[in-house]
Amino acid sequence: MTVTQDLNAFSFDYAAAREKFCTAAESAGAQLERYDNPGKAPDGGSLSSDVAILGDTGASRVLLVNAGTHGVEAFAGSAIEIGLLGAGHIVPDNVRVVLIHAINPHGFAWLRRVTEENVDLNRNFLDHDGTRPTNSDYDTLHPVLCPERWDDRSRARSNKAIEDYARKHGAFALQTVVTRGQYDHPDGIFFGGQATTWSNRTFRAITEKHLAGTSLIAFIDLHTGLGHYGSAEMLAGASRDSPNGRRLHAWYGDALTSPHAATPTSAPLRGVIARAVREAANGADVVSATLEFGTYPVRVVLDALQADNWVHAHGDPASADGQTIKAQTRKALYPDEDDWKELVLVRGRQILNHALAGLGAD
Repeated sequence: MTVTQDLNAFSFDYAAAREKFCTAAESAGAQLERYDNPGKAPDGGSLSSDVAILGDTGASRVLLVNAGTHGVEAFAGSAIEIGLLGAGHIVPDNVRVVLIHAINPHGFAWLRRVTEENVDLNRNFLDHDGTRPTNSDYDTLHPVLCPERWDDRSRARSNKAIEDYARKHGAFALQTVVTRGQYDHPDGIFFGGQATTWSNRTFRAITEKHLAGTSLIAFIDLHTGLGHYGSAEMLAGASRDSPNGRRLHAWYGDALTSPHAATPTSAPLRGVIARAVREAANGADVVSATLEFGTYPVRVVLDALQADNWVHAHGDPASADGQTIKAQTRKALYPDEDDWKELVLVRGRQILNHALAGLGAD
Protein backbone atom coordinates (compact mmCIF):
# COMPACT_ATOMS: atom_id res chain seq x y z
CA MET A 1 0.00 0.00 0.00
CA THR A 2 1.39 3.43 -0.97
CA VAL A 3 1.72 6.37 1.38
CA THR A 4 -0.99 8.18 -0.60
CA GLN A 5 -3.36 5.28 -0.08
CA ASP A 6 -2.50 5.24 3.62
CA LEU A 7 -3.26 8.95 3.97
CA ASN A 8 -6.70 8.36 2.48
CA ALA A 9 -7.61 6.91 5.87
CA PHE A 10 -7.80 10.53 7.10
CA SER A 11 -10.98 12.49 6.50
CA PHE A 12 -12.00 16.11 6.05
CA ASP A 13 -14.83 16.01 8.59
CA TYR A 14 -16.88 13.82 10.90
CA ALA A 15 -19.35 12.65 8.23
CA ALA A 16 -16.59 11.51 5.87
CA ALA A 17 -14.73 9.79 8.72
CA ARG A 18 -17.84 7.88 9.77
CA GLU A 19 -18.51 6.75 6.22
CA LYS A 20 -14.93 5.56 5.75
CA PHE A 21 -14.97 3.74 9.08
CA CYS A 22 -18.24 1.92 8.36
CA THR A 23 -17.14 1.04 4.82
CA ALA A 24 -13.80 -0.31 6.07
CA ALA A 25 -15.56 -2.33 8.78
CA GLU A 26 -17.94 -3.90 6.28
CA SER A 27 -15.08 -4.72 3.90
CA ALA A 28 -13.19 -6.37 6.75
CA GLY A 29 -16.20 -8.50 7.69
CA ALA A 30 -16.57 -6.78 11.06
CA GLN A 31 -19.83 -6.51 12.95
CA LEU A 32 -21.12 -2.95 13.19
CA GLU A 33 -23.15 -1.28 15.91
CA ARG A 34 -24.52 2.26 15.92
CA TYR A 35 -25.34 4.41 18.95
CA ASP A 36 -27.32 7.50 17.98
CA ASN A 37 -26.52 10.79 19.66
CA PRO A 38 -29.57 13.03 20.26
CA GLY A 39 -27.86 16.08 18.78
CA LYS A 40 -27.19 17.21 15.24
CA ALA A 41 -24.12 18.13 13.23
CA PRO A 42 -23.63 21.77 12.14
CA ASP A 43 -25.30 20.92 8.80
CA GLY A 44 -28.25 19.27 10.55
CA GLY A 45 -26.98 15.76 9.90
CA SER A 46 -27.27 12.93 12.41
CA LEU A 47 -24.55 12.02 14.88
CA SER A 48 -23.55 8.62 16.20
CA SER A 49 -20.82 6.61 17.86
CA ASP A 50 -20.08 3.45 15.88
CA VAL A 51 -18.47 0.21 16.99
CA ALA A 52 -16.74 -2.40 14.83
CA ILE A 53 -16.05 -5.90 16.20
CA LEU A 54 -13.42 -7.96 14.43
CA GLY A 55 -12.26 -11.52 15.09
CA ASP A 56 -13.69 -14.31 17.19
CA THR A 57 -16.64 -12.89 19.14
CA GLY A 58 -16.07 -15.58 21.77
CA ALA A 59 -12.41 -14.71 22.37
CA SER A 60 -11.69 -13.78 25.98
CA ARG A 61 -8.84 -11.44 25.08
CA VAL A 62 -9.82 -8.06 23.69
CA LEU A 63 -8.08 -5.15 22.06
CA LEU A 64 -10.31 -2.15 22.79
CA VAL A 65 -9.42 0.99 20.83
CA ASN A 66 -11.25 4.25 21.43
CA ALA A 67 -11.20 7.32 19.17
CA GLY A 68 -12.74 10.70 19.82
CA THR A 69 -12.87 11.07 23.60
CA HIS A 70 -11.96 14.65 22.84
CA GLY A 71 -14.11 15.10 19.74
CA VAL A 72 -11.95 17.05 17.30
CA GLU A 73 -8.95 14.86 18.22
CA ALA A 74 -10.70 11.97 16.44
CA PHE A 75 -9.23 12.82 13.04
CA ALA A 76 -6.10 10.87 13.98
CA GLY A 77 -7.85 8.11 15.91
CA SER A 78 -10.34 7.52 13.12
CA ALA A 79 -7.53 7.08 10.59
CA ILE A 80 -5.69 4.64 12.85
CA GLU A 81 -8.84 2.53 13.33
CA ILE A 82 -9.56 2.55 9.60
CA GLY A 83 -5.99 1.41 9.03
CA LEU A 84 -6.44 -1.48 11.45
CA LEU A 85 -9.53 -2.60 9.55
CA GLY A 86 -7.48 -2.63 6.36
CA ALA A 87 -4.23 -4.42 5.56
CA GLY A 88 -1.20 -4.65 7.80
CA HIS A 89 -2.60 -6.08 11.03
CA ILE A 90 -2.82 -9.74 12.00
CA VAL A 91 -5.45 -10.49 14.64
CA PRO A 92 -4.49 -13.61 16.63
CA ASP A 93 -7.12 -16.35 16.80
CA ASN A 94 -7.59 -15.87 20.55
CA VAL A 95 -8.14 -12.09 20.30
CA ARG A 96 -11.20 -9.98 19.57
CA VAL A 97 -10.87 -6.37 18.41
CA VAL A 98 -13.44 -3.76 19.44
CA LEU A 99 -13.08 -0.35 17.79
CA ILE A 100 -15.10 2.59 19.11
CA HIS A 101 -15.34 5.40 16.58
CA ALA A 102 -16.27 8.95 17.65
CA ILE A 103 -17.39 8.28 21.21
CA ASN A 104 -17.89 12.06 21.36
CA PRO A 105 -19.51 12.61 17.94
CA HIS A 106 -20.76 16.10 18.79
CA GLY A 107 -17.23 17.31 19.50
CA PHE A 108 -15.92 15.68 16.33
CA ALA A 109 -18.61 17.19 14.10
CA TRP A 110 -18.51 20.64 15.70
CA LEU A 111 -14.68 20.71 15.87
CA ARG A 112 -14.77 20.89 19.65
CA ARG A 113 -12.78 19.04 22.27
CA VAL A 114 -15.84 18.87 24.55
CA THR A 115 -19.22 17.15 24.40
CA GLU A 116 -22.59 18.78 23.69
CA GLU A 117 -22.74 19.55 27.43
CA ASN A 118 -19.42 21.48 27.24
CA VAL A 119 -17.88 18.63 29.25
CA ASP A 120 -14.37 17.27 28.96
CA LEU A 121 -15.30 13.60 28.68
CA ASN A 122 -11.93 12.48 30.05
CA ARG A 123 -12.73 14.20 33.37
CA ASN A 124 -16.36 12.98 33.54
CA PHE A 125 -15.90 9.38 34.75
CA LEU A 126 -16.26 9.80 38.49
CA ASP A 127 -18.98 9.50 41.10
CA HIS A 128 -21.13 12.57 40.56
CA ASP A 129 -23.17 11.74 43.65
CA GLY A 130 -20.08 12.07 45.80
CA THR A 131 -17.69 14.93 46.50
CA ARG A 132 -16.11 16.21 43.32
CA PRO A 133 -12.47 17.34 43.20
CA THR A 134 -11.80 21.02 43.80
CA ASN A 135 -9.42 23.23 41.83
CA SER A 136 -9.11 26.55 43.67
CA ASP A 137 -6.30 27.90 41.49
CA TYR A 138 -8.44 27.34 38.41
CA ASP A 139 -11.23 29.25 40.17
CA THR A 140 -8.88 32.24 40.38
CA LEU A 141 -7.81 31.99 36.73
CA HIS A 142 -11.25 31.26 35.29
CA PRO A 143 -12.28 34.90 34.60
CA VAL A 144 -9.17 35.52 32.48
CA LEU A 145 -9.11 32.07 30.88
CA CYS A 146 -12.75 32.39 29.81
CA PRO A 147 -13.56 36.08 29.38
CA GLU A 148 -16.87 37.35 28.07
CA ARG A 149 -15.06 39.14 25.22
CA TRP A 150 -12.38 37.65 22.99
CA ASP A 151 -10.36 40.53 21.61
CA ASP A 152 -6.81 41.84 21.78
CA ARG A 153 -7.31 43.37 25.22
CA SER A 154 -8.87 40.29 26.84
CA ARG A 155 -6.29 38.00 25.23
CA ALA A 156 -3.47 40.20 26.49
CA ARG A 157 -4.95 40.13 30.00
CA SER A 158 -5.32 36.37 29.80
CA ASN A 159 -1.76 35.88 28.56
CA LYS A 160 -0.38 38.07 31.33
CA ALA A 161 -2.25 36.14 34.04
CA ILE A 162 -1.06 32.84 32.58
CA GLU A 163 2.53 34.02 32.31
CA ASP A 164 2.49 35.45 35.83
CA TYR A 165 1.23 32.13 37.22
CA ALA A 166 3.88 30.19 35.28
CA ARG A 167 6.67 32.46 36.50
CA LYS A 168 5.54 32.08 40.10
CA HIS A 169 4.72 28.36 40.13
CA GLY A 170 6.34 26.85 37.04
CA ALA A 171 5.08 25.91 33.59
CA PHE A 172 4.05 22.39 34.56
CA ALA A 173 2.15 23.66 37.60
CA LEU A 174 0.21 25.93 35.26
CA GLN A 175 -0.51 23.02 32.91
CA THR A 176 -1.69 20.95 35.87
CA VAL A 177 -4.05 23.59 37.22
CA VAL A 178 -5.61 24.27 33.83
CA THR A 179 -5.84 20.73 32.45
CA ARG A 180 -6.50 18.44 35.41
CA GLY A 181 -10.17 19.35 35.34
CA GLN A 182 -12.60 21.56 37.24
CA TYR A 183 -16.21 20.95 38.28
CA ASP A 184 -17.53 24.35 39.34
CA HIS A 185 -17.60 26.38 36.12
CA PRO A 186 -19.90 24.84 33.47
CA ASP A 187 -18.93 27.61 31.04
CA GLY A 188 -15.22 26.97 31.53
CA ILE A 189 -12.51 24.92 29.91
CA PHE A 190 -11.66 21.39 31.06
CA PHE A 191 -15.05 21.22 32.82
CA GLY A 192 -15.59 17.68 34.10
CA GLY A 193 -19.35 17.99 34.39
CA GLN A 194 -21.77 17.68 37.25
CA ALA A 195 -23.55 14.60 35.85
CA THR A 196 -22.75 11.76 33.47
CA THR A 197 -22.85 12.79 29.81
CA TRP A 198 -24.40 10.92 26.86
CA SER A 199 -20.93 9.88 25.74
CA ASN A 200 -20.12 8.57 29.22
CA ARG A 201 -23.30 6.48 29.33
CA THR A 202 -22.75 5.22 25.78
CA PHE A 203 -19.15 4.23 26.45
CA ARG A 204 -20.24 2.32 29.54
CA ALA A 205 -22.97 0.52 27.58
CA ILE A 206 -20.46 -0.51 24.91
CA THR A 207 -17.83 -1.73 27.33
CA GLU A 208 -20.29 -3.56 29.57
CA LYS A 209 -21.57 -5.41 26.51
CA HIS A 210 -18.26 -6.27 24.88
CA LEU A 211 -15.98 -6.80 27.88
CA ALA A 212 -18.23 -9.26 29.73
CA GLY A 213 -16.50 -12.60 30.26
CA THR A 214 -13.06 -11.39 29.19
CA SER A 215 -9.80 -12.38 30.84
CA LEU A 216 -7.32 -9.84 29.41
CA ILE A 217 -8.02 -6.42 27.88
CA ALA A 218 -5.67 -4.04 26.13
CA PHE A 219 -7.24 -0.59 26.13
CA ILE A 220 -5.79 2.19 23.97
CA ASP A 221 -7.34 5.64 24.08
CA LEU A 222 -6.25 7.80 21.13
CA HIS A 223 -5.56 11.52 21.58
CA THR A 224 -3.78 14.49 20.01
CA GLY A 225 -2.48 17.86 21.18
CA LEU A 226 0.12 17.00 23.81
CA GLY A 227 3.81 16.74 22.94
CA HIS A 228 6.07 17.74 20.09
CA TYR A 229 4.76 17.88 16.52
CA GLY A 230 4.32 14.36 15.19
CA SER A 231 5.65 12.64 18.31
CA ALA A 232 3.80 9.67 19.75
CA GLU A 233 3.88 9.02 23.46
CA MET A 234 2.27 6.22 25.43
CA LEU A 235 0.99 7.35 28.81
CA ALA A 236 0.84 4.37 31.13
CA GLY A 237 -2.30 3.58 33.07
CA ALA A 238 -0.44 1.62 35.78
CA SER A 239 2.74 1.96 37.79
CA ARG A 240 5.74 0.16 36.35
CA ASP A 241 6.09 -2.24 39.28
CA SER A 242 2.48 -3.49 39.07
CA PRO A 243 1.60 -6.66 37.07
CA ASN A 244 -0.15 -4.69 34.34
CA GLY A 245 2.56 -2.05 34.43
CA ARG A 246 5.10 -4.78 33.68
CA ARG A 247 2.88 -5.95 30.81
CA LEU A 248 2.73 -2.40 29.46
CA HIS A 249 6.50 -2.11 29.39
CA ALA A 250 6.94 -5.59 27.93
CA TRP A 251 4.51 -4.79 25.11
CA TYR A 252 5.33 -1.16 24.34
CA GLY A 253 8.85 -0.61 25.66
CA ASP A 254 10.53 2.24 27.47
CA ALA A 255 8.67 4.91 25.46
CA LEU A 256 5.95 4.63 28.11
CA THR A 257 5.62 7.54 30.50
CA SER A 258 3.49 8.09 33.56
CA PRO A 259 1.82 11.17 35.02
CA HIS A 260 3.65 10.23 38.21
CA ALA A 261 7.09 10.07 36.59
CA ALA A 262 9.88 12.51 37.44
CA THR A 263 9.34 14.39 34.15
CA PRO A 264 5.70 13.73 33.19
CA THR A 265 4.08 14.99 29.99
CA SER A 266 0.53 14.93 31.29
CA ALA A 267 -0.78 16.12 34.62
CA PRO A 268 -2.41 13.52 36.91
CA LEU A 269 -6.11 13.41 36.04
CA ARG A 270 -9.35 12.40 37.73
CA GLY A 271 -12.43 10.96 36.07
CA VAL A 272 -10.66 9.45 33.08
CA ILE A 273 -12.38 7.12 30.64
CA ALA A 274 -10.18 4.13 31.54
CA ARG A 275 -12.05 3.91 34.85
CA ALA A 276 -15.13 2.67 32.98
CA VAL A 277 -13.05 -0.02 31.26
CA ARG A 278 -11.77 -1.34 34.58
CA GLU A 279 -15.29 -1.35 36.01
CA ALA A 280 -16.73 -3.16 32.99
CA ALA A 281 -13.86 -5.67 33.04
CA ASN A 282 -15.28 -7.11 36.27
CA GLY A 283 -11.97 -8.45 37.50
CA ALA A 284 -10.27 -9.13 34.16
CA ASP A 285 -6.74 -7.80 33.73
CA VAL A 286 -6.73 -4.39 32.00
CA VAL A 287 -3.58 -3.14 30.28
CA SER A 288 -4.51 0.50 29.74
CA ALA A 289 -2.61 3.29 28.00
CA THR A 290 -3.24 6.59 26.27
CA LEU A 291 -1.57 7.13 22.90
CA GLU A 292 -0.96 10.86 22.52
CA PHE A 293 0.20 12.47 19.27
CA GLY A 294 1.85 15.85 19.59
CA THR A 295 0.76 18.83 17.52
CA TYR A 296 1.84 22.32 18.61
CA PRO A 297 3.13 23.94 21.84
CA VAL A 298 0.81 23.92 24.85
CA ARG A 299 0.12 27.66 24.66
CA VAL A 300 -0.93 27.38 20.99
CA VAL A 301 -3.37 24.58 21.83
CA LEU A 302 -4.66 26.39 24.93
CA ASP A 303 -5.28 29.58 22.95
CA ALA A 304 -7.38 27.60 20.47
CA LEU A 305 -9.38 25.98 23.28
CA GLN A 306 -9.99 29.35 24.94
CA ALA A 307 -11.18 30.81 21.64
CA ASP A 308 -13.47 27.84 21.01
CA ASN A 309 -14.91 28.12 24.50
CA TRP A 310 -15.62 31.83 23.97
CA VAL A 311 -17.29 31.44 20.57
CA HIS A 312 -19.71 28.81 21.89
CA ALA A 313 -20.41 30.61 25.18
CA HIS A 314 -20.60 34.19 23.94
CA GLY A 315 -20.14 34.34 20.17
CA ASP A 316 -21.54 32.82 16.99
CA PRO A 317 -19.80 29.73 15.56
CA ALA A 318 -21.42 30.39 12.17
CA SER A 319 -20.02 33.93 11.89
CA ALA A 320 -16.82 34.79 10.03
CA ASP A 321 -14.94 35.10 13.34
CA GLY A 322 -16.52 31.84 14.48
CA GLN A 323 -15.35 30.01 11.39
CA THR A 324 -11.84 31.38 11.85
CA ILE A 325 -11.85 30.04 15.41
CA LYS A 326 -13.18 26.68 14.18
CA ALA A 327 -10.27 26.45 11.74
CA GLN A 328 -7.84 27.40 14.52
CA THR A 329 -9.17 24.65 16.79
CA ARG A 330 -9.06 22.07 13.99
CA LYS A 331 -5.46 22.88 13.14
CA ALA A 332 -4.32 22.93 16.78
CA LEU A 333 -5.47 19.34 17.28
CA TYR A 334 -5.27 18.06 13.71
CA PRO A 335 -2.34 19.40 11.68
CA ASP A 336 -3.66 18.49 8.23
CA GLU A 337 -0.16 17.97 6.83
CA ASP A 338 1.14 14.85 5.10
CA ASP A 339 4.26 14.58 7.25
CA TRP A 340 2.24 14.69 10.48
CA LYS A 341 -0.30 12.18 9.18
CA GLU A 342 2.44 9.77 8.07
CA LEU A 343 3.97 9.86 11.55
CA VAL A 344 0.57 9.18 13.14
CA LEU A 345 -0.15 6.21 10.90
CA VAL A 346 3.29 4.63 11.26
CA ARG A 347 3.39 4.87 15.04
CA GLY A 348 -0.27 3.99 15.38
CA ARG A 349 0.24 0.82 13.34
CA GLN A 350 3.26 -0.13 15.46
CA ILE A 351 1.41 0.32 18.75
CA LEU A 352 -1.63 -1.67 17.63
CA ASN A 353 0.60 -4.48 16.35
CA HIS A 354 2.44 -4.53 19.69
CA ALA A 355 -0.90 -4.78 21.53
CA LEU A 356 -2.18 -7.59 19.27
CA ALA A 357 1.08 -9.52 19.65
CA GLY A 358 1.05 -9.09 23.42
CA LEU A 359 -2.56 -10.21 23.72
CA GLY A 360 -1.98 -13.20 21.50
CA ALA A 361 1.12 -14.44 23.28
CA ASP A 362 0.77 -13.29 26.88
